[in-house]
Amino acid sequence: MDMQKNQYNVLFACSELTPWVKTGGLADVSGSLPHALRRAGAEVKIVVPGYRAVLDQIDRPQYVCHLDLPLGPVAVCCTSLAGTEVLLVTHPVFSNRNGNPYMSDDDRAWPDNPYRFALFSQAVSEIGLNRANLDWQPDIVHCNDWQTGLTPALLSLSHQRPATVFTVHNLAYQGNILYNAYKELELPDALFHADGLEFWGQASFIKGGLAYADRVNTVSPGYANEIKTTEFGAGMEGMLNSRGERVSGILNGIDEEEWNPETDPYLKQNYTADSIDLKIENKIALQQRMKLPVDKDIPLLGSISRLAIQKGIDVLIDAIKAMPDERFQLAILGAGETDLQSQLSQLADRYPEKVAVRFGYDESLSRAIEAGSDIFVMPSRYEPCGLNQFYSLRYGTVPLVTRVGGLADTVFDVDSSDTKKDQKNGIVIDAATTEHLVDGIQRALVHYNDKAQWKALQRTGMRTSYSWNRSASEYIALYAKAIGDNLNRMSVTRYANV
Repeated sequence: MDMQKNQYNVLFACSELTPWVKTGGLADVSGSLPHALRRAGAEVKIVVPGYRAVLDQIDRPQYVCHLDLPLGPVAVCCTSLAGTEVLLVTHPVFSNRNGNPYMSDDDRAWPDNPYRFALFSQAVSEIGLNRANLDWQPDIVHCNDWQTGLTPALLSLSHQRPATVFTVHNLAYQGNILYNAYKELELPDALFHADGLEFWGQASFIKGGLAYADRVNTVSPGYANEIKTTEFGAGMEGMLNSRGERVSGILNGIDEEEWNPETDPYLKQNYTADSIDLKIENKIALQQRMKLPVDKDIPLLGSISRLAIQKGIDVLIDAIKAMPDERFQLAILGAGETDLQSQLSQLADRYPEKVAVRFGYDESLSRAIEAGSDIFVMPSRYEPCGLNQFYSLRYGTVPLVTRVGGLADTVFDVDSSDTKKDQKNGIVIDAATTEHLVDGIQRALVHYNDKAQWKALQRTGMRTSYSWNRSASEYIALYAKAIGDNLNRMSVTRYANV
């Protein structure tokens, strides 16, 4: 391995992968970062469960091997995605089940999720130890979120193992199970203790990654600091603080070729920072599509979100109700909690010329909202990184965000005296409350009416790069640290056994 050329072998383990299966930002990261790592010189293989939804989109995946795992046999197949090899772990609990990878149609978690993702983690561990007929040994096993959290823990039981990195995309989802369920899965007793998988008498999948990975990172520097606090640590702040400098943050990126208003085929009118006036055609098209009154001068707010309390959707609803006489429109696309969907429907019925809502996932409409809106609203209570603020900046749509996590790392308030003029690119509020959001919207409307300043804000965002290439180089550096930690561990263990 030539360290200078970054030629690491990387096994990238994830539970969802754009464009095949997606419930959130993890899929977008999994669908972009591995390709950027390859461009940086790494040899990458992605491993993902062989869900029915994935297999239905692939033409004849190639059989690789069977693995006889403690939880049962699985078949490993391979295919490719944009030139990157993808390994599919197939088993009836994945391959014979339609729909969402984690939940049934009634929005309840599959009751056998602990079994499914323990099985997947066992498969990833075996592949990582070069036991899958690949004749390929990774230098790094890069795991993501609780669904792969057991992998670093299982690998820790092998002396000659690859280094491990564990990325936290959302600490609130932890994969916690009762101790009886842990025993039923016949997972190793050696891993169940306070410094391992044990979490207040239960077992925690995500704690496997936090406790056993050589390096832990989150998807923004801001979130890496927040999760070490009681407010955002979800009970894991003690473990995270104990890891010290081995916990860090690397900001997510976007595929700037895919998200490009100059070439985006979904747009009514393509445009650039130098032809920003053409963006108005997308606004008119969006108003027509959402059945809002066509008015090129009225400020149009957009929101594309998982409909959840985390995302501050309840705050957005209350803010709109508190501003009945303010002149603006709001276009929302999302899916999620039934109660929030009902409240949004009632809001649209109450203000039909002001609010338009669409439920579900619609790639075409999401692009139309990013390009057609003037302001993109993200009043999140917490946000590990966020991706829509990147898309909005790229499309000249000014983001209005809460000062949390990755939003605070990427959006800089137009009214801040602490920010350089050429960095100001949005509106930032201090907390996800109705009062703060109303103030933020009102400030945005004032700036919107200053056309020269507004164009400067738009162009600042459009000319700032948030490419995955930057993130990939930081991950390569993190891999080097993890490999160094692993080599030191093996040396210490070898010395101790002499």
